[in-house]
Amino acid sequence: MSLSSLALLRNLGLRRVVQLVAHLPRFVKLFSRLAKDSRVALGPKLLLAGILAYLIFPTDLLPDFLVGLGQVDDLLVLFLGLKLFLRLCPKAVVQEHVRTLAAAK
Repeated sequence: MSLSSLALLRNLGLRRVVQLVAHLPRFVKLFSRLAKDSRVALGPKLLLAGILAYLIFPTDLLPDFLVGLGQVDDLLVLFLGLKLFLRLCPKAVVQEHVRTLAAAK
């Protein structure tokens, strides 16, 4: 698990990580709006709750005392889980919220 996790993180690249951090406030708003939207089914909302629970509770795939690796699994669960959440949400609803947030700049 750890080797494939590191390979995936390496494939993302520093540029994408920096872009993600720069857009983090917009992503938080988008996920918040989607979680509150009644057109999004219960399944994706439960996935989002599960991701938050995984990050809050002390159970990890890799223990955090393994410096570097322990934090990588948290990042991967967050990244891949949020990506799956967006895929499970209706495309039209996601696009509507993205347009609304972009117009609010």
